[in-house]
Amino acid sequence: MYDIASIYEAKSIDDAIRALKADPGALVIAGGTDVLIKVREGRLAGCRLVSIHGLASELAGVELRPNGDIEIGPLTTFRQVAESPVIQAHIPVLGEAVDQAGGPQLRAAGTIGGNVCNGITSADSASTLLALDARLRVRGPRGEREAPISQWYKGVGRVDLAPYELLVKIVIPKDNYAGYTGCYIKYAMRNAMDIATLGVSCLVKLDGALVDDVSLAFGVAGPVPMRAYSAEAAIRGLPIREAVQAIGKAALEDVAPRDSWRASKALRVQLVEELSGRALAGAARKGGAAV
Repeated sequence: MYDIASIYEAKSIDDAIRALKADPGALVIAGGTDVLIKVREGRLAGCRLVSIHGLASELAGVELRPNGDIEIGPLTTFRQVAESPVIQAHIPVLGEAVDQAGGPQLRAAGTIGGNVCNGITSADSASTLLALDARLRVRGPRGEREAPISQWYKGVGRVDLAPYELLVKIVIPKDNYAGYTGCYIKYAMRNAMDIATLGVSCLVKLDGALVDDVSLAFGVAGPVPMRAYSAEAAIRGLPIREAVQAIGKAALEDVAPRDSWRASKALRVQLVEELSGRALAGAARKGGAAV
């Protein structure tokens, strides 16, 4: 039984924004894989919903722009992201990450926009989008604005999105992916259909056997997805083999893991140190390095 007070089916993006502005307490529903679970559990009992499920023509799809930037509509499902020829050709690590979300049914219905907007640190897309330094295009009554994903997450379940705004595009600038190879590792208590105990995504650009540039980001290493800027700075210019050995220790300066019912802080600290090196090695191998 779903205790829903009302649901309004938006006819367009602007229509959805008007509905949200008229009722700031209403919630947006797209794939429903997150919202409907909370309704069923009673955490959102009696809620009012604005559905954007029917706006796929405006809000779904993956496009390679003439300038090389990649734009992803927020209604694009996990499966569509993973199977997109654009993603497979240019940012396969993002497809690999979202392909680990839940099971086949969830990946067919759940959307990447919902994953970004729910503000959950364990979201499988979050660490890779953070490593890619994605930009989030938001539309509201006053027009559009872009927010860097580094400033998007404001706390547990909170993001830089007003009640009357919609995420309309996820933008990956060309400079943030061109020449990089990536690896995402999800550690969970089960091998499939489980929430991450820790997620780590690493992108690396190689200059021969040296690390020219690197981006490292985590999910569940703190209350929000986190970049490991100190670790990145520590290994730039190092030989890749040396960098693989050093990155884990360096990353401990950037994270703030906590005890939870899923895992202890001590376990997450160990995972950060171990998986950072594995993710860097995996990314470097895809770039042709012998690691």
